[in-house]
Amino acid sequence: MSERGPSTAPSEEWPHGSVPVAGAVVPPGDAAPLKAARRTGLLVTFILGGLTALPPLSMDMYLPALPQVTDALHSPAATVQLTLTACLAGMALGQLVIGPMSDKWGRRRPLLIGMIVYVLATAICALAPTTELLIGFRLLQGLAGAAAIVIARAVVRDLYDGVEMARFFSTLMLISGVAPIIAPLIGGQILRVADWRGVFVVLTAVGAALTLVVWRGLGETLPPERRHTGGVGAALHTMRGLLGDRVFAGYTLAGGFSFAVLFSYISASPFVVQEIYGASPQAFSLLFGLNSVGLIVVGQINGKLLVGRVSLDKALAVGLAIITTASVALLLMASGVFGKVGLLPMAVALFVLMSAMGLLLPNTNAQALMRTPHAAGSASALLGTSSFLVGAIASPLVGIAGEDTAVPMAVVQLSCSLLAVACFLGLCRPWRGREPMAGARTRA
Repeated sequence: MSERGPSTAPSEEWPHGSVPVAGAVVPPGDAAPLKAARRTGLLVTFILGGLTALPPLSMDMYLPALPQVTDALHSPAATVQLTLTACLAGMALGQLVIGPMSDKWGRRRPLLIGMIVYVLATAICALAPTTELLIGFRLLQGLAGAAAIVIARAVVRDLYDGVEMARFFSTLMLISGVAPIIAPLIGGQILRVADWRGVFVVLTAVGAALTLVVWRGLGETLPPERRHTGGVGAALHTMRGLLGDRVFAGYTLAGGFSFAVLFSYISASPFVVQEIYGASPQAFSLLFGLNSVGLIVVGQINGKLLVGRVSLDKALAVGLAIITTASVALLLMASGVFGKVGLLPMAVALFVLMSAMGLLLPNTNAQALMRTPHAAGSASALLGTSSFLVGAIASPLVGIAGEDTAVPMAVVQLSCSLLAVACFLGLCRPWRGREPMAGARTRA
């Protein structure tokens, strides 16, 4: 008895566990060379952690400066928030290009090129005289910085599989999770001695240091025999095959909408905490850091205690239930159902929401990438693009009603939470167990 999904290559029969990749069929079980690449495991772990920390550094170090940018460049809050949207959109679109490039040319070369361009774009951001130019160079910064995100995730897929991969993603969350804690704190302290441009000067230095570490310490993890030889058409063919898999699409979309919940908080919280509740940039930074601690702690509980004991789908379901409940509570408080509430109840609800991301982000990535062992770059690109693109759309929506209400933030968070739940239940259908990849054939 056989089960067939939509075939991406009708004349081919793909072995179970392999992924239909245009131009090649790479069988499963050839992991021995990859295991050898783990010999510098601790160094590689910290390098990958640094790469995954680059996006929150680029975003969160800048957050305390948003109100100052609004005043300095004489722009409304919604326009200044587009500087976040531009960077996020760049990271989304850049992954679609760099991910397949890394499948064709290996991980190291595209990563180094992207990091060099990131450093140059960030330095130019520090000199931007207008909001429009800042938005443009933030877009370029995001396009180049996409290399760090997509290739770090692809390297993890090169080296790990199954439960081990889920655990490693949780470990990365511990390392990269330090960035959201220290970034706003650093940003707040920079604003004591410099204006908002100083934030980009520090980011330039961080990017340059990370580029040097990558060049010296990260070897190639994708051997030539596992690379794809096709061009743009082949990359599109591969991505079309991945998106044709209902379960992969479900995890990708659920992760994307969950990320939008997170990013709506990132984009709106500087104004909610500082403008509505009157907190200082330093107090905002401390609250933001506390929420990031919650995310890290739950991520480590997931990786150290839950993975291997509880199914990833059950952990995902719990995480989705928590963010949906927290979003409802935030909407009720922001809309005045409970009367005028202070900062503390809102901060508690945001802490719960942020902490639950420790169950969602590593597990959606692991579940999706486990279905794509031989198209890791393209799969990582689709995962990252969906997350950052949905986040970029959500970002300006949270400020659509101005700076004096948190209702738009709560509405966006609840809407995206419900969409994530719908994708998880409607496409992944976790109660049916693991289904074969579209295009793969299994025999009973």
